[in-house]
Amino acid sequence: MPHFSIEYSANLDERVDMQALCALISRTVLETGLFEVGAVRVRAFRAEAYSIADALPENGFIDMSFRIGQGRTNEEKRRTGEAIFKAVGDYLAPLFDTPHFALSLEIREIHPDLSWKKNAIHPRLRGK
Repeated sequence: MPHFSIEYSANLDERVDMQALCALISRTVLETGLFEVGAVRVRAFRAEAYSIADALPENGFIDMSFRIGQGRTNEEKRRTGEAIFKAVGDYLAPLFDTPHFALSLEIREIHPDLSWKKNAIHPRLRGK
C-alpha cells in the first residue's frame, strides 16, 4: 500500500494526459521516501456520467484519493499530501486559467486489521 486513485470527468480526456499524470504522482509519492517502490499503485478512472456545480458542459473535475497503511506521522502525511497537491496543481495549471475546474485530494489511513494483501512484486524489487 499506498494506493492512489484519480477519478476525473470525461471532458478532460483531450486536455489532460492521464498516463503522464499517473507517472508524475507515482514519482512524487516515491520522492517522499515514505513508501516502497513495489507498493505504489496509481490509477485513473474516467467518469462518463457526472454533474458539476452549475452543470455547464465545460466544468471538469479531478478527485484524488490516497489510501495508505498506518505508520506515518501526521506531519509526514501532511507533507506528502502537500507535495502531491503541488505537483498535480502545477501540472494542471492551464485548467485553472478558466473558472471551470475543481481539484481535490484526500488521504485515508487504512486500519491494518481490516486490510489484506498479497504481493509478488515486493520480493522481486527487494532482491535488487
